[in-house]
Amino acid sequence: MVKDASPNPASQKISSKRLAELESRLTTELKKSALVRDVLRALSAGLGLDELLGLIMEKVTLLMEADRSTLYLLSDDRTKLWSKVFQGDDFFEIRLAVGEGVAGWVAESGEIVNIPDAYNDQRFQPAVDSRSGYRTQSILCAPMRNNQGDIVGVLQVLNKKGGPFTKDDEELLLALAGQAAVAIENAKLYHSVVKKNVELFHAKEQLQQKTNELNVLFEIEKLMSADFDLDHLLARILDQAMAAIGTEAGSIALRRTESDELEFRTTAGPASEQILGRTLPVGDGIVGWVVAHDEPIVVNQPRHDARHASAFAKELGVPPHNLACAPLRGNEIFGAIELMDKRDPGDSQVSDFGENDLRLLVLIAGQIAKAIQLSRERSARSKQERLASIGQMLASVLHDLKTPMTIISGYAQLMAQIEDSSQREVYVSQILRQFDFMSGMTREVLSFARGETEVLSRRIYMQRFLDDLVTQLNHALAGRNISLKVDGQYKGIAYFDEQKIMRMLHNLARNAADAVPDEGGILQVTARDTERNGRNMLVFEVADNGPGIPPELEGHLFEMFATAKQSGTGLGLAIVKKIVDEHKGEIEYESRPGEGTRFTVYLPRERPDTAGDSSVEDTTGH
Repeated sequence: MVKDASPNPASQKISSKRLAELESRLTTELKKSALVRDVLRALSAGLGLDELLGLIMEKVTLLMEADRSTLYLLSDDRTKLWSKVFQGDDFFEIRLAVGEGVAGWVAESGEIVNIPDAYNDQRFQPAVDSRSGYRTQSILCAPMRNNQGDIVGVLQVLNKKGGPFTKDDEELLLALAGQAAVAIENAKLYHSVVKKNVELFHAKEQLQQKTNELNVLFEIEKLMSADFDLDHLLARILDQAMAAIGTEAGSIALRRTESDELEFRTTAGPASEQILGRTLPVGDGIVGWVVAHDEPIVVNQPRHDARHASAFAKELGVPPHNLACAPLRGNEIFGAIELMDKRDPGDSQVSDFGENDLRLLVLIAGQIAKAIQLSRERSARSKQERLASIGQMLASVLHDLKTPMTIISGYAQLMAQIEDSSQREVYVSQILRQFDFMSGMTREVLSFARGETEVLSRRIYMQRFLDDLVTQLNHALAGRNISLKVDGQYKGIAYFDEQKIMRMLHNLARNAADAVPDEGGILQVTARDTERNGRNMLVFEVADNGPGIPPELEGHLFEMFATAKQSGTGLGLAIVKKIVDEHKGEIEYESRPGEGTRFTVYLPRERPDTAGDSSVEDTTGH
């Protein structure tokens, strides 16, 4: 027989009570979970720390059924607490030393505090109540620990509704304080990362700006090293500046030396042709103001700026939307560069000039000033060098004229002493030859200075040519302790420009004579023929027993004005090389220190092919 089992009323009551507790705990846990979710959502939404703390305090106050809450953060040096959020009708910021007040004691001890009656606890400081008019009754205060267990702040709730705080409240607040600590630490880390990213972004922008500046300056340096004329260089630099800063128009105005005016030397943009060459008094317009005050400026609304030359812009029909201008500052203010109508990259919209644009423009202006200064210095140096070259050429001509003048003087004196007409005719012929030689000498120097080439190739009888050479060199070396030897191994016919080759040998001989020692020297001139590279060649050798060629002239011997003598012009060997090249010949030299130097000149011996050549043949039989 089965007995009827009926429910036990006592057990039913226990089960109902247990169920209510479980439901209460579940509700509490759900609230805690909701709080955590709200905090996590706040973190994922990227809220600021103030907003996050406000959200945490709002949820804690509701969850703890308190009247208000206060959250204290520990300072970095861990000596002070300060309230970040204070709820109620008013906001008060409270600062406490660690160990001071209830919150300070909790931060120092790391223990939770549950005070049913605040005014009966000696740790409580009623000054805040006195100041705010609020009445604190119960206090529950818990330390906030991060994942490493370090205290980062204190969480405090006041005046629980319906009675003092319980043990369950203590556990709940500790849990909430731990969650809040982690949330705050994560928020700090998140915003620290965001801040670092922002700093990195700005650093990247600054680096890009610096890179752009360096690229622009590098390109301008390359332009300056290319040695363009000034106007061409300014136009290229202006193009670089406009491209780098992103403008549609620009100009460079230079200060005139003869008047206090600015001339627009370089322009670009819609009205460039109308502006080019125009002048503006210093002080007028933005560009004139910049030159007068030596100060770079940005004017993003020119029509509202009294300094803007509005009448000038109206006349051109293209008033600028904005402009930036910088002075060209060198050893003086040379002028100014002005850029107009800045645009956004890839967009036609007008964009204001900024500080970075002005800084870059100032750097470019400095390079322009440097270019102007170098151009003026180069021009002045070129004029000085040209004058020096003319002086050196004149000195060379005057020096070389001494020999024929001496010969002319000698023959003129002989003519005065002799009555034989036939002999006088010989002397007259010699004098006329010297005048021809002088005329050819001056023509040679002038053609060398002008870079002109003219070879009058003639049939030359070598014996007569060598006789004339001996006469010339004997007079040139008169009074000097030098033994002249002329060896005419070849005495046939050759074809060359007699005046030029005589000049060439005269220069080589004089160069050798200047090198031999004062106590006596030997100068050897040899004329021979040989075969070289399948061609019949006439060879002239000029050798001396001097000290040899100085090391500093090696590799530069035939350059213009290359000389190791204080009294020399440096033109002699340069002219020698030019004459040899004009005759399509070759020149070599061999020098040994202390033993002397030998120059060897190879010239084509046969009559040159005159087709397409400026040389001509003398058919007079001279």
